[in-house]
Amino acid sequence: MPVIARFYGLIIKMYFQQAEHNPPHFHVVYGEYMGAFDIQTLDMIEGDLPAKAQALVREWAVSHTEALLKIWNTQEFVQLPPLE
Repeated sequence: MPVIARFYGLIIKMYFQQAEHNPPHFHVVYGEYMGAFDIQTLDMIEGDLPAKAQALVREWAVSHTEALLKIWNTQEFVQLPPLE
């Protein structure tokens, strides 16, 4: 699973087999915690990521929703800038 971005100990990844993994989403690893976020709603659809980490992920994803959907749809890996 390619890494899309890293910041504040959060690692953002995406699988590249969309037909088997709908809705469009990305995965987050934060130490021992993990989560999966729907790209369009930014809801955490599975996982146990702490609330503060979820807020940082959503803040980052708001700026990169279009790019995340493009990665999902084209299956072309692109690294995105971290949250600053």
